[in-house]
Amino acid sequence: MENREIEILLVEDSMDDAELTIRALRNNNVTTNIVHLMDGAAALDFLFGTGKYTGRNIENRPKVILLDLKMPKVSGLEVLEKLRSDELLKKIPVVVLTSSKEHPDVEKAYQLGANSYIVKPVDFESFRKIVSELGIYWLLYNQPST
Repeated sequence: MENREIEILLVEDSMDDAELTIRALRNNNVTTNIVHLMDGAAALDFLFGTGKYTGRNIENRPKVILLDLKMPKVSGLEVLEKLRSDELLKKIPVVVLTSSKEHPDVEKAYQLGANSYIVKPVDFESFRKIVSELGIYWLLYNQPST
């Protein structure tokens, strides 16, 4: 993992949703360089090179983060807040991909600097289509800040 470019960091505690997301991205040839982490604490350790990821080259940052909100240990909103307060990480696009339609969650995510907020569709085909389009947009069309 150290020498490979990380294109997508997927932070998702549901294995079913993570597998669907990864399958949609890979089946549509959007990317194969995906790191999946199960909770916000692991995501912060990975991004900051701490804990289990001490010594990881933190210059190897993802091009986009797909972030669930409702997770154990550290919530997606807490992850987003920490990312946006760090000079090196605050420019990474963050797409909240969650099942929460709750207005306070949407508002708080945008207040904390989310680039997009998408509610996961229930049916597989809609979910696959949205994830594929997300990957294409953020990895191929979006021009990242340097």
